[in-house]
Amino acid sequence: MSTRAIVRTIFAFMSISGMVWMGCTSAYAESAYASTPPPNVKEVVKKWRIAYYEGGDYVNYQSSLFALLSGLMELGWIEKTPIPAELDSKSLWDWVGKNAKSKFLTFPSDAFYSADWVQENREVLSAAIIHRLNYQKDIDLIFAMGTWAGQDLANDSHKTPTFVISTTDPIRSGIIKSAEDSGYNHVFARVSPHRYERQIRVFHDAIGFKRLGVAYEDSEAGRAYTALETIEKVAEEDKFEIVRCHTMSDIPDNQKAIESVLTCIDYLARNSDALYITEQGGVNKQSITNIVEIANKHNIPTFSQLGSEQVKYGILMSMSKPDYKPLGLFLASNLGQVFNGAKPRDLNQLYEEEPNISINLKTAEKIGLYLHAEWLAAADEIYKAIEVPH
Repeated sequence: MSTRAIVRTIFAFMSISGMVWMGCTSAYAESAYASTPPPNVKEVVKKWRIAYYEGGDYVNYQSSLFALLSGLMELGWIEKTPIPAELDSKSLWDWVGKNAKSKFLTFPSDAFYSADWVQENREVLSAAIIHRLNYQKDIDLIFAMGTWAGQDLANDSHKTPTFVISTTDPIRSGIIKSAEDSGYNHVFARVSPHRYERQIRVFHDAIGFKRLGVAYEDSEAGRAYTALETIEKVAEEDKFEIVRCHTMSDIPDNQKAIESVLTCIDYLARNSDALYITEQGGVNKQSITNIVEIANKHNIPTFSQLGSEQVKYGILMSMSKPDYKPLGLFLASNLGQVFNGAKPRDLNQLYEEEPNISINLKTAEKIGLYLHAEWLAAADEIYKAIEVPH
């Protein structure tokens, strides 16, 4: 297939995302509620008490929380102060609870919950959280970080404002009704409906594969993380086959999750034309070097669902890298409207990142893929070496 196809596809999706983004900004302009604190407030009668719930430790959750706190500082809900980098979510929560100065918000140390990727913990914690929301009534808003947390709190079991953050597909995972309507007055979930379709189409147009290898946990959450329904939709329309291999993802033993991923990557590299490296517990800085080595050994092109961070480590290409600063401002702006009286359901949930593409030239060389000028012209980031994660 002509390499010009990749440029056409990127530009087509840039137009789609541009329309969505304009819709987002106009929604802010039309809102009856401000995103910033009321001016000249010396003190408030009662601060918003905020809680946090996650399925388990995950680097995207840490990045999203960091960006959200930074956004709240930018808008004036928290006094500006440097936030320590490289903290896990619990340490970051402890830090903000002790160090963040705000007239409006408080982050209780006993309001952080993590199921540690243990299903039994999840069942106990979600019940305890909902009991606290309904009976202790000492939490005014909760961050539900990830699919597990979103599924557990986006329901009619409580009425506490809930912000669902960092989910791959909150619609197909049953968290919200649609991109336009969460389905619950107290629930908001950021949604990016075109992101993964855009990724698969660009990868297919660029490589022209007939068999796409996909490793994922065969569970409701695992299929949602992978955006499997979107992959299946594009596969049917673009006439390619999906080669599947099942992993373990949401488990407390990360080494076992990594081993399951590497076993699947080895199988898929022998039975596919290309690999879509999906977000899951066993795909991380500890495993990415081995994933790249296996794929490159078999001359298999790879695409990262996560973004350009993994291209730096040797994945061939990716799109829509997470840009956490604007995402943090988007979330903080919506939170600000809730603090000023808006219902979460009435907020704009649509957020599309600006399309971009990253390419690793060293990986292309290793797998014998010749890159035409149009490829390089379409790329926003080009890596000339394969870095080793620290």
